[in-house]
Amino acid sequence: MKLNRKPIIGIVSKHLLKDEIRQNMFVRDEIKQVIFDNGGIAIGILLPKNEKIDVEDKWENNLNNIEYDNLISQINLCDGILFQGGGACDNYEMIIAKYCYDNNIPTLGICCGQNVMVRALGGTTKLIKNPEKHNTNDLYVHSVKVVNNTMFSKIIGKDVIKVNSRHKKTVDTHPNLIVNCICEDGYIDGLESPDRTFYMAFRFHPESLYQIDENHNKIFKEFIKICKRIKNEAKN
Repeated sequence: MKLNRKPIIGIVSKHLLKDEIRQNMFVRDEIKQVIFDNGGIAIGILLPKNEKIDVEDKWENNLNNIEYDNLISQINLCDGILFQGGGACDNYEMIIAKYCYDNNIPTLGICCGQNVMVRALGGTTKLIKNPEKHNTNDLYVHSVKVVNNTMFSKIIGKDVIKVNSRHKKTVDTHPNLIVNCICEDGYIDGLESPDRTFYMAFRFHPESLYQIDENHNKIFKEFIKICKRIKNEAKN
């Protein structure tokens, strides 16, 4: 039987709204589909607790040994981890992001996923001053300037690209991460680690544009390419 050489990408599930009678978890269709369409296998990372725990910049590893082991065992099945957008951040997400950073596991964060990765490394976020512009479902909202000599600049190969925008917060402080793109209003739109194989996060939503805009699909192509390379190296 031929082994499946496709990389496994774990998408971290999120809780639905906390006022529901019975808690559910979700993975967005766009997120799982962009993984499949770029040659990866998408699976959901399930949460260790049933209750919803909203946190902001302060968080802690509040899992017991069994809960932590169950969570990390799922992460270790994967060749890369993706944090999706939507809703508040929970402790378990920061625990995963810190583990991925410490163990150099390829990691991609989108919108709220950027908050997760920033907070995991001790960074902070803040509200933007003009949410009426940046919290919209328009196809394209503004441009971002790509910072030279970053990994993102090598992936995109352009100085400026157009992006969408569906958020109310931005990054304030970001230890261990460098800026790789800035929006026309001066907000940080992208961050990356300069000393990890792939640890990158964006404020915009490339999963909503990847089918019509190659600039956005390049992010997922490179992410999955690196995950596949690491998978193959581990098997050899």
